[in-house]
Amino acid sequence: MLTALTAAPAARAATPAELLAGYSSQAGSAGVATRGQQFFTARQGKEWSCSSCHGATPTGTGKHASTGKPVTPLAPAANPERFTDTAKVEKWFRRNCNDVVGRECTAAEKADVMAWLLALKS
Repeated sequence: MLTALTAAPAARAATPAELLAGYSSQAGSAGVATRGQQFFTARQGKEWSCSSCHGATPTGTGKHASTGKPVTPLAPAANPERFTDTAKVEKWFRRNCNDVVGRECTAAEKADVMAWLLALKS
């Protein structure tokens, strides 16, 4: 799985649990849901937090902070299509982490956020 995440094939189907396992493997430790929630809801030195667009509990529709466009639920329990394409997941983590943190997120940060998102119920 580690190879699949680092190679980021064009459209590899995945499951949220596989992605979590891959990020945890890269980080050298399991994702921690409480850290994921804290990371998701706190500002990380930039203007926004993840929850600025996805909502504090991302089981419902959010709204993009600058465009106002609707954002479909992020939690896999509320939106089973989320986190099923490795290339898309990497693209959005890269883009959104840059907006929120000002850099790419680490594997540990991704694992924590994924652990929290997988713990949410719709």
